[in-house]
Amino acid sequence: MDAFFASVELLRYPQLKGLAVVIGGGRRKIDEELRAAQGERALRFIPVESFPLLKDYVGRGVITTATYAARQFGVGSAMGMMKAAKLCPQAIVLPVDFEEVRRYSRLFKSTITEIAPLMQDRGVDEVYIDFTDVPGGQREGGRVLARLIQKAILEKTGLTCSIGVAPNKLLAKMASEFNKPNGISIVYEDDLQGKIWPLHVRKINGIGPKAGEKLAKLHIHTIGELAAQNPEWLVDNFGKATGAWMHEAAWGRDDRPVVTESEPVSMSRETTFDRDLHAVRDRAVLGAIFTDLCSKLGEDLQRKGYVAKTIGIKLRYDDFRIATRDQTTESYTADGSTIRKLAGQCLKRVPLDRKLRLLGVRAATLAKAGEEAISEKKMPATSVKRAQAATESIAGDQLF
Repeated sequence: MDAFFASVELLRYPQLKGLAVVIGGGRRKIDEELRAAQGERALRFIPVESFPLLKDYVGRGVITTATYAARQFGVGSAMGMMKAAKLCPQAIVLPVDFEEVRRYSRLFKSTITEIAPLMQDRGVDEVYIDFTDVPGGQREGGRVLARLIQKAILEKTGLTCSIGVAPNKLLAKMASEFNKPNGISIVYEDDLQGKIWPLHVRKINGIGPKAGEKLAKLHIHTIGELAAQNPEWLVDNFGKATGAWMHEAAWGRDDRPVVTESEPVSMSRETTFDRDLHAVRDRAVLGAIFTDLCSKLGEDLQRKGYVAKTIGIKLRYDDFRIATRDQTTESYTADGSTIRKLAGQCLKRVPLDRKLRLLGVRAATLAKAGEEAISEKKMPATSVKRAQAATESIAGDQLF
């Protein structure tokens, strides 16, 4: 989907179309005032000058996404809001409305599966689709079906998407970025040298900043330069698995199928604070945030039909160190108050002498609601004993 989080907001505020808009940071009083307008139609008539500007933002929030007008100034996802304010101070800033984003995510995905049922979910704004056996899926190299999907999504949601069509997932992912927004890009097997090899190595999904930096030090900048390397040399420098994969990826090889069903390993909720918070001096604030995270995690589990047996926490201190702890219990749960109790027990096992930047709660050892007994049989006896011991240790007051 094209600038998904921002595009969802522009449906609500069409007067902002074409302007530099960033989505991110926490809610502020002015945001609540904007949303207090009577009815959705009233939102369309809020003057542009009434919206908060990025130059006035104070805090350490990060950008979730930005409109293409803002991206022209170098603003992008995961960038700190304060840094972005220096690049594009005139940008309008809006908070993320996760409920609305999830609603549109479910809507565009259901629209796709009505046309092409074999779809793999890749997060809130991205999917893989197998065109192979869809009627007309091979016409014009897949362009006809891609156009049909774009048209259906636009009619159903009012949003645009960009589609990459290729022989495999690796190349399709790259192609989806070629012609944004609202574009279609087709990559054939014989396009490898002309379209793929001139690209930077970071364009390969799976080569991150560290690997990219190491490749640069080895004087390898493009995918073509990576493809020219001896596989044994890549293995020597990056390890057996990664080196071999890099060579295959550079040659556009990827045999991963489109998987329609995959069970989540865990679910989590976390938030980064606008200012560092202390466990004692800011106990009330932290307590409210902590309770809200646990409640929302419980709602996520219930909405998706899962229960969890392991509850954990994640803390990031003001010096950027991270601490995690988890608690496995005898019983499965999707109840927010129970999650709060177990997560609070985890807090007792981490040092809280430094200020905190981030707080998160995680649910793992998941099972489908109503199928707990089946999952229990699969659980090793040693894990059950650990779970029972952990349950027996739960006592005392919460720290916040």
